[in-house]
Amino acid sequence: MERALVVFESMFGQTETVARAVAQGVAEVMPVDVVDVAHAPQTLRGHALVLAGGPTHAFSMSRASTRREAQTRGATQGSVDTGLREWLEALGRHEDADVVTFDTRVTSVRRMPGSAARSAARAARRHGLHEVARPESFYVQDVAGPLDDGEEQRATAWGRDVARASRAHHAHR
Repeated sequence: MERALVVFESMFGQTETVARAVAQGVAEVMPVDVVDVAHAPQTLRGHALVLAGGPTHAFSMSRASTRREAQTRGATQGSVDTGLREWLEALGRHEDADVVTFDTRVTSVRRMPGSAARSAARAARRHGLHEVARPESFYVQDVAGPLDDGEEQRATAWGRDVARASRAHHAHR
C-alpha cells in the first residue's frame, strides 16, 4: 500500500496544525506518517507522496536567522538549526515519489510575492520529486496565529485532493 509522509516546520504551532489537518485528509485516501522536520527521514523509501510545509519567512523558506528571530518574538517550537530548507537540501534524489508543498503566511500580506511553499517546490524538483499539485498557502491572522476561520477544514480537503491526485498519478505509471 502506498504511504504518504507529511513533513512540517512550525515555530508558533500554526503550521503544525495545518500539517495535521492535511494529514487527516490524506488519511482518507492512504496511510500517512506525520513528522516534524527536525525528525524527518533523509530517505523517502516507502513513501509515494511527500507533503512538505513550513512558515513563510522573509518571502521564502525559513533560515537559521529567521528562526532565531521567531524565537525572540515568542516562538516556542521548532529548531534554529533544522528547517524545511535544510531538510530538502540534505535529501537525495527520489524520482519515484510525488511531492506537494504548503506554507502558512499572515493574512495581511496575502499578496506578497514570495512563498515558502513555492521555494520548497523548487528545491524538491531539484531532487527529482514530481509535483502533483501547485503549492498552497494557508493563512494566519498574525505571526503567532490563530489560523483564519476555515483554514483547518480547507487543509483537510486539500490533503484529500492531493492524495487522490497522487494515487491517480501512480496508477498511470
